[in-house]
Formats: sequence, C-alpha cells, structure tokens
Amino acid sequence: MRALVAVKAGEPTDVLRLESRPVPTPKTGQALIRVKATPIHASDLHVLRGRYGFSPTFPAVGGGLECVGRVAALGPDTEAPTVGERVVVAAVPAVPGPPVAGTWQEYLVADTLRLLPVPDHLSDSSACQLAVNPLTALLLVTRELDVQPGEWLLQTAAGSTVGRLVIQLSRHLGIRTINVVRRRAAVEEIKALGGDEVICTEDEDLVQRVAETAGPDGVLKAADCVAGPVGAQVSQALAPSGELVVYGALSTHRKTDPAALTIPLQARSVIYETKRIRGFWLNRWFATASPEIALHALARVRGLVADEVLSIPRGRPFPLEHFIEAVALAEAPAHGTKPLFVIEDGRDEDGK
Repeated sequence: MRALVAVKAGEPTDVLRLESRPVPTPKTGQALIRVKATPIHASDLHVLRGRYGFSPTFPAVGGGLECVGRVAALGPDTEAPTVGERVVVAAVPAVPGPPVAGTWQEYLVADTLRLLPVPDHLSDSSACQLAVNPLTALLLVTRELDVQPGEWLLQTAAGSTVGRLVIQLSRHLGIRTINVVRRRAAVEEIKALGGDEVICTEDEDLVQRVAETAGPDGVLKAADCVAGPVGAQVSQALAPSGELVVYGALSTHRKTDPAALTIPLQARSVIYETKRIRGFWLNRWFATASPEIALHALARVRGLVADEVLSIPRGRPFPLEHFIEAVALAEAPAHGTKPLFVIEDGRDEDGK
C-alpha cells in the first residue's frame, strides 16, 4: 500500500516521502480500514515540525486525526462492525500515550471502539471531517463553556472552520454570538452566516465594542484560538467572573521566539475580577473520555451535519502523489478550502 511518511521532524514538504508499506494486520478488537478520504489540518503539519503537543517516533505516517473509509477486515474474535461498512475513524492520538498511526495511507488499523458508522448519503468530504472541527465546536459551546440560550458567546477567528461551526450551532441553540475577525471584508460574510455581532480588529477596538454590544451585564463566556494580544483583549473584555477557553494559538504559527507564544494577561483581571482562563485540547479530551462518551458526542455531530444544522465546507481533493500542493493549500492565507487526500478504490488491494 502507499503511505505518506515523514522521515524526520521538519518542514512537511522537506520530510514527507510517498512510500510503499505492507498492509497492517488487525488484532483482536481492531478493524482494518480502507481509507477513502482524510483531511490535512494545520495541526498535522505542526506535528511533523515538532511543534505540537505530542511528537511521533520517526519515521511516521503523516496525519492522524480523522478519516472515512470502509472496513476491509476484522481482527480475530472481532464481530463488529461488519466488513464493508462505511465508518469514520476518530484517530485523534490519546494523551498521554503513544500516537496512533497516521491517516495519510491507504489502509490503517483502528480499535473498533473508535469507529462511527456513517450513512452513504453523507459525502466523503463531510464524513472525513466530523471528528475534529465540528466536534470541537460542539464541545466548546455545550460542554466546556455550557453556554445557555440567550447568553452571549464571544469568539475570535470567527471566519475559521471552527468559528463558522460555532456560529451555526449557536444559532441553532438560541445563543447570541459576538464574532471577532481580522479583515473588514469578512464582516458581511459572518453576518450572513448568522453571527449576531461582528468586530473587526483591523479598525475597531475589541474591548470597547464588546462593552457597547453586551451592555452592563457584559459577556461571561468566550472562546479564543488566536492567543497573543488578541487573546488578552478578549480576557479584558469579559465581565467579572467571566470564563475564557483557549483552544488554539493562530497568532503564534511560524513563530519560534518564546516571547511570542504567550497571552499577556492583566493581573487585575485574574485577581480582582476573578476571571478564569483555561485551555481545551481535543486530544486530551479523547484521552480522558470513555469510548462510549466519545462516540455519543460524535454521533450527535453526525446528526447535526446530516440534518444540515452544521455545514462542513466541501474540501478540495488531492491524490497522495500531490502532497506538496495539498500541504501548501492547507496553510495558504484565507484559503477557505480544506485540502483532502482522496484515495481511489482498486489500488494496491494485494498489499503491494
């Protein structure tokens, strides 16, 4: 079978190689999955650079977060799912623990407890993206922040994939959103998507606009994936006893200076106003959640996507051979399209 393998840590385009590897053999409680489609996330690329929350043992197959495929075989004494069934693999590596095999290959082995059946009417593009961004949006809104109908939710990077999904989910749940974007051109687009209020940091003061929007009661709940000065402004904009969940650090991408990898918080906000700032990492959630809880959350996401409450933008397909172009698109500014590795049926079925 073919697999995209990183020979060492470094820039993905420099260290990735398309190799031929044996098809793996599933053990008891495992299934062999014939991968059909798998996305390229920015976090996948940071793993290869050695800048993420875990590091694989190199050489390592790239990817590792999620994919869709069909069950090709089952391990000994394993009865379900059935061979030929279409499933989503929630391959997010457990933390702590060794990373799982990456998804950028034609076949992979996965524990059956991490497999979610998906209906055929759900496209490969949507199905292969269920386990990361939509799940992150759902957990942030309903579990981490427990935002209630009628409450304000303040979020940064509203134009990102997770940000757009948060807007859609909030609208469905009756939650009002204040959405922060960097570019004036994005404002009308976010409003059209259902964002109640939009703040453009290009020409507006974030703290002032939040105060004007939310009034004397202020905003008690916020989600940030930018960090840096913007994350600090979000913290400052919260009402006393407010809570900020940080789930990303877009402002630090490509930066190596430790001084840039911070959120410069005001001591007053933390001490006298008792604001709470904490992190969320999907990998750690998967590590601590039972398989039953994880699959229940994924099933809820599957239902929201199938019912068109959540809309996952269609990805742009690439064969494994075109990985250099696909990786470049994954980090292109304002690309708006998620690159997907799409593996055609009928190749390397003999394991060569």
